[in-house]
Parts: sequence; structure tokens; C-alpha cells
Amino acid sequence: MKQAIHPKWYPAARVTCACGNVFTVGATYPELSVEICSNCHPFYTGQMRFVDTQGRVEHFRAKQAGAKKKVVSKSDRRKAKKAARIEKELEKPETLEQLRSDKQKTK
Repeated sequence: MKQAIHPKWYPAARVTCACGNVFTVGATYPELSVEICSNCHPFYTGQMRFVDTQGRVEHFRAKQAGAKKKVVSKSDRRKAKKAARIEKELEKPETLEQLRSDKQKTK
């Protein structure tokens, strides 16, 4: 086995929670800071609240609100697609002379 490949072990590493709780555990770092612990976690406290560390809940709610505004029925999407296809067909030249004149204009 290789020698000296394991990190240093700290049997009394200090853990500090965002709620202010401080406790010790064994870890590979001397000090750790965590965002949530057993004193403030909803599962252990019995309080139902959102634990939001980076605005994920607000981001999700805003995304859901935006999705409700943009609801388009399937038939409306089909109509829009058909209208776009018809418009594209109308833009095409009908005769060979029109095609040639369009190419000369672009040169």
C-alpha cells in the first residue's frame, strides 16, 4: 500500500451552522460551515417551511408563473405553423424569370 496518501484526520472538527449552532465531529477539515443542521432542519424540528439556500424556491415559482402565461393550445400552434409555411411558399418566385431577376439583384 502507498504511504501518506490519506488526508489528515481531525477528530474534533468544529462545525458551525447558519442558525448559530456549533458542534464537533470527526472530519478531514479543522472547521466546517454548513447552511442547515439538525437544529434548524424542518424534518427534525417539525416545522414546515422552505429551506432555500440560493433563491431556488423563488426561481421555481417565477418559472411556473411564466409558464402559465404562455400556454398556447395545440390547435393554435398548428394554425401558426401552417400560416408560416404558407407565407414561406408565397415568398418563393413563381416563374423562372422571377428567379433569375432575384439572383441578379442580389449580385
